[in-house]
Amino acid sequence: MMQKLVLASNNAGKVREFQALLAPLNFEVIPQDELGIPSAEEPHHTFIENALAKARHASAASGMPALADDSGICAHALNGEPGVYSARYAGEPADDQANNQKLIAKLANKSNRDAHYVCALVMVQSEHDPEPLIVQTRWYGQITDQAKGVNGFGYDPHFLLPELGQTAAELEPTQKNLISHRGQALRELIAQLQSRA
Repeated sequence: MMQKLVLASNNAGKVREFQALLAPLNFEVIPQDELGIPSAEEPHHTFIENALAKARHASAASGMPALADDSGICAHALNGEPGVYSARYAGEPADDQANNQKLIAKLANKSNRDAHYVCALVMVQSEHDPEPLIVQTRWYGQITDQAKGVNGFGYDPHFLLPELGQTAAELEPTQKNLISHRGQALRELIAQLQSRA
């Protein structure tokens, strides 16, 4: 029996990743835009607060359990920028290439190219769920000026994994899901779900 779960995201890349990761657990992931649910406001300064706001919004509008992720990249030399503003770093409308160009320009004179992706994942059973499942994980790498790879989305072509000698965009999707911030967060969330069952 498949359990329906609203994903509080309209990002096609995220939808694909979550559908692949949750299918083995009998979750049918339905993107919120398929239900006519508009995107929630994201006024907060932390990933967790934004993810919680998005999950409650999607659950309220659908009457179903909801899963929301708020993720982004934090450059160490820029005090965590772009952080929660990663998707729209270069302004509206959201544009991956413009965002990457802005990040690389801001790092031009910096010797420290260390960065990490963050994923905050929140699942609620209902709009007013008093015990949301909350997970936050990090994936460490470095920002490289040269884009490489055609997989992934966002900052993946510029997110170098020194231990692999590849960017996130050069990884096969199954490999990325094993090690990425989102993959880590989902595995932790699944462990929490199973411990509650």
